[in-house]
Amino acid sequence: MSAQKKLTIIADPQSFPEGTNGNVLLVVQRSGGLEQLDYTYEWTVTDPDGNFLAVDAPSSTPQGSATIAINNLKSLGEYQVNVIATPKGKSQPKLTGDGSFRMELDFTCSPPSQPVLNEGQPVYLTVSLGKQSNLRDIMKYQFAWDVGNDSIVEISNQGKVKKSGVTGATQPSSRKWEWDTAGLSPGTYQPTVTIHEGDVNVGEGQFDPVIVNPRKVMKGDVLPVTMRRTAAMPTDDQGLWSAIRNRCEAVSFPRYNEFVQAVFCGDPLENVIETTKSDYDKKFGAKDLNSLDARLSLNSVDAYNVLKLATEVFLLLESGVILQKKNTSSVLTAEDFFDESEESDRFNENVMFSLLETKLTKYLSGTNGKLPYFDRILSALVGLDPKRGTEKLPYCDGILQYRFSSPSLLELIWSYWHEEGMLVQTMNAVALRFQNRRGSADRDPLAELVIDPLRPLNNLLWGYIQNEHNRLTIPRRTYEYDSQYGLSLYGKAVPKLRSADSRSKFLEAFHNLLYRTSIFYREDADTTVIADAFPLLKVIREVHLILAEGAHNQFGDLPWTARIEMMIEQWLLARPEMQEFLRGRPMVPYREDWMGRVDAMKKLQGWTDTTITHFQELGMYGEQILLSIRYGDWIVVNNEDQAKNWARYWKPEIQGYIHAYRAATGVDLNSEPVDASPPWVHLRRQEEKKRATQW
Repeated sequence: MSAQKKLTIIADPQSFPEGTNGNVLLVVQRSGGLEQLDYTYEWTVTDPDGNFLAVDAPSSTPQGSATIAINNLKSLGEYQVNVIATPKGKSQPKLTGDGSFRMELDFTCSPPSQPVLNEGQPVYLTVSLGKQSNLRDIMKYQFAWDVGNDSIVEISNQGKVKKSGVTGATQPSSRKWEWDTAGLSPGTYQPTVTIHEGDVNVGEGQFDPVIVNPRKVMKGDVLPVTMRRTAAMPTDDQGLWSAIRNRCEAVSFPRYNEFVQAVFCGDPLENVIETTKSDYDKKFGAKDLNSLDARLSLNSVDAYNVLKLATEVFLLLESGVILQKKNTSSVLTAEDFFDESEESDRFNENVMFSLLETKLTKYLSGTNGKLPYFDRILSALVGLDPKRGTEKLPYCDGILQYRFSSPSLLELIWSYWHEEGMLVQTMNAVALRFQNRRGSADRDPLAELVIDPLRPLNNLLWGYIQNEHNRLTIPRRTYEYDSQYGLSLYGKAVPKLRSADSRSKFLEAFHNLLYRTSIFYREDADTTVIADAFPLLKVIREVHLILAEGAHNQFGDLPWTARIEMMIEQWLLARPEMQEFLRGRPMVPYREDWMGRVDAMKKLQGWTDTTITHFQELGMYGEQILLSIRYGDWIVVNNEDQAKNWARYWKPEIQGYIHAYRAATGVDLNSEPVDASPPWVHLRRQEEKKRATQW
């Protein structure tokens, strides 16, 4: 039997500079489906020159691991590691694997000579050998630069160190380059250098950012004249807006679906669950998650309960006021979901992830890492007793733990628009048919819905129905929609509301904000006009105050609970079994897998023919817009540049919301008079118009 490649070798550290103290730890990571046997391991390590190195695998180290002393490594570059694992008592090799680690040149990138300069001025960049590599000849290496243009030339080599093996001889210890910034667009640049020795990459380095400002006009210059829109000074809250978009992307359905698949279908399950527990404990402290890896009963609600717990864990891990460039959860692929080019387009300048992190840190630094808006509210709550401002558990006198320091950044309007789009109604129809209960129509459109007990969806739907008493009811959600936004649902299951507190002014203020923003966009696109953002600023503050009035009672928990329940419903509808009887139209593109099922149900039941896509966009865009208004400290802002930056940054979401609202309701928010009627009024009119055309 030939050796099968089923092992991956993890090296710790993966890369390190020359002269690092200690050892490289090599660990075999098994993939799923392997017998739990004892193995003997044969290790082979080759350096970049093809020489074999000694590997130490003493009995004191765990089985499947070995070490190699770093001080025995002489060559720079990548070291290849191979292993053959043979089950004890068997002669044939059973498993093979490979991996690698790198030893790099010990060098430093000195701070640029001018961190802030005008376009056209030179910047001097110096690379110096570190203490551990100062006996190497820096002149034999080739340097490849990434600085935004090709205008960089070496001007000198400096410093002297003793030349190895030659008495009294010295050699350079650093090299210096001049970077000509002529022709660069204004913005922030971060020079990077890659060092090669022949074809071997021996190190990569990054310099501190360099800010290039427009060049000053000088006598004799021939100036091309173009008309551009007026500029606005950067503001610190721009970092918060990037964090909102970043977190909304982090809790999106594709990533949630990947998380659930990794938790329950990962290989092996035990390793995935342990890493999930580890991620959870690092952020929120220990909690009993043993039910995740317990043996699930096939005849009870265990599977659904664990799915619900996994959904809550996912939101706990991914929500909060933070910026992340890549996935950090151990059960998700390390994809880069932060697009620096898109952020640069929104800011109208070159921005990097580190710059936005700095902006967010600066925005939060004046309030000890808390949102300034929350800090202002806390000051009013605490009064003269500062001890009451301490975060504590729900059973103690103080501020509820994590509610103040790490708000979830979930907005209930997301749930409202998904419910208007018939997500919940679709799931309810499936659940009723699963229980052999037909609808009010003479002919049951779901007569062919049969899910055999051998399919996973069967048991999950059983748990979903059994858990009905623990889910939010339509009246509870409707009352909270009214409390936060003055919005209501339309349908037979919706009761007549007798609200104690309704945000009746929200819809008028929010639609007025969208209308004022559209006016600002028209003026801002006209280079002969200086767009006035003060009217926009005043309306943003008005919406901010109305949202704050509704942030009481169920505000802390109901949006969170509604999101968990609707994400589970999305996941259930996205299951392959659903597609067998809710096929949809294969040529219609959807953002997410569950959406086609909802449109198919609408067709079967004769509900609205407006696609779920528009409602999903209303929820997605509306959430981000309102989060940027709710958690900004707008009450003290009197600078129109902040409103200009807000409108320009959120233009894709605002324009997308206006378009989706018109597609769903038939109302154009770009025109006067500003419509303040609840959406259900227009949705009912659309439905009545549809029925009228059928007769």
